[in-house]
Amino acid sequence: MLNISGHTVLTGLLGSPVSHSISPMMHNLAFKTLGLDYVYLCFDVGTDKLQTVVNGLKNMGVRGFNCTMPDKNLMCELADELSPAAKLIGAVNTVVNDNGILTGYNTDGIGYMQSVKDAGFDIVGKKMTLMGAGGAATSIVVQAALDGVKEINMFSIRDAFFGRAEKLVARLNESTDCRVTLYDMADQDVLKKYISESDILTNGTSVGMAPNTDNCLIPCASWLPKELIVSDVIYNPRETKLLKMAKDAGCPTFNGLYMLLYQGAEAFKLWTGHEMPVAIVKEKYFS
Repeated sequence: MLNISGHTVLTGLLGSPVSHSISPMMHNLAFKTLGLDYVYLCFDVGTDKLQTVVNGLKNMGVRGFNCTMPDKNLMCELADELSPAAKLIGAVNTVVNDNGILTGYNTDGIGYMQSVKDAGFDIVGKKMTLMGAGGAATSIVVQAALDGVKEINMFSIRDAFFGRAEKLVARLNESTDCRVTLYDMADQDVLKKYISESDILTNGTSVGMAPNTDNCLIPCASWLPKELIVSDVIYNPRETKLLKMAKDAGCPTFNGLYMLLYQGAEAFKLWTGHEMPVAIVKEKYFS
């Protein structure tokens, strides 16, 4: 049980929905393990109220907070400063408050690439199909390209993120050795083709997340070759419809739990200056 005092430092999560998040358990266990007088809470905040809430947290002297869907992109505009990765990605998932100066970071890509390793896979020099062009997907494509993935084919609906994703893809092709291409999700024949040629398929969208667990961007398991690694950034439910479909097809799979763990570990270090006791947190909540 946490001991709240007059000196307790507040951190937390902004997004909607957030009631399903295991971030409070993860961070509060880490604080307790290291004897840090911090607490982590969840706040259900959509984009319509984000600016008001962020101003309040800033003026209250809150040490920092995470942002999840749908707040990651708007948070870029609200931060006073951005890390190079957050600026490139156009999305913020971690904010640090230094005496009223809010610096936005993006630790999602780091978390995802570490989760690939933890699941026992090496995708450096290989081909990826990535579904999505929002905050999580863009963080993944940036870090994957920087880490040496050979080719990434991104698929997105033609929404507000598509034009921004086109610019990001151009920058990645200029600044990395990875060949990145963006396609319309409506081009199902193209999507099926690249899935069949890929080493890993990643759902970087919220499609399939609770409570809409019957949704999936892939129509049937026949699209998924047995040797294809299938991953999902979603961790609630732990087995999305996509992952169940992949498992039925004989594919190796992993969900977004370890991505959550390792992006959180990076945020924890930014707020506290301490390494998160990852082994203890993993054993308690991720086994």
